[in-house]
Amino acid sequence: MVLMWCRFSGCCETSLRERERVEVCYCDTLASEHPDNLRFLRDVEAWIGQPIKLLHSLFYRNIFDVFKANKYLVGIRGAPCTTHMKRNVRKAYQQPDDTHVFGFTLDEQKRIDRFEANNTALKCWWVLRDASITKQDCYRILQEAGIKLPAMYKLGYKNNNCIGCVKGGAGYWNKIRRDFPEAFDRMAKIEREHNWAICRSKGEPVFLDELSPDAGRYNSEPDIECGPQCVLAT
Repeated sequence: MVLMWCRFSGCCETSLRERERVEVCYCDTLASEHPDNLRFLRDVEAWIGQPIKLLHSLFYRNIFDVFKANKYLVGIRGAPCTTHMKRNVRKAYQQPDDTHVFGFTLDEQKRIDRFEANNTALKCWWVLRDASITKQDCYRILQEAGIKLPAMYKLGYKNNNCIGCVKGGAGYWNKIRRDFPEAFDRMAKIEREHNWAICRSKGEPVFLDELSPDAGRYNSEPDIECGPQCVLAT
């Protein structure tokens, strides 16, 4: 079986054209994402003519359940929400002989190299990279298919992660403060509950409720990597 975990729907369309036995999966974090993501998922299902299988954590409903249970937000071990709601969910579902299709593009070779180094037992098919498809190409493919981009991209975000990703920097969080003040305030309270500052300003950890509104420059901050979300299994 080919398991397809797609961040970019162009990955689904390209893979389905090339292979017959493909299962498209999504590790469900929709409860913590923009509500428009469900619309996008349904649009992609209609486009590819195949349902997307939602895989759920057996233990957590959303990222805040993860933070509460683990008493840890983000650090050198990464983010527990990615581990428990994506990585562990994928591992519980996959079979040893599956081929995995992840939506990394031509311009993400470093991420591909890092993933392969950390997952030597997985058989991967980098369909977008091999077809020389970039992130911008994915956006174009969607638009040509008549599918509106997810709302977070239209708002100027470089990623379509949960609203208020703990891996974001100061500039990112100030943008969240402007666009989603309730999400900003909720994360600020969670930081205090766990005494854990998730971003830095001028090289020092800073709690969100003390973050200067002028801190950081989102456009110059690196992309937020949240682990592959879509995979193909053949």
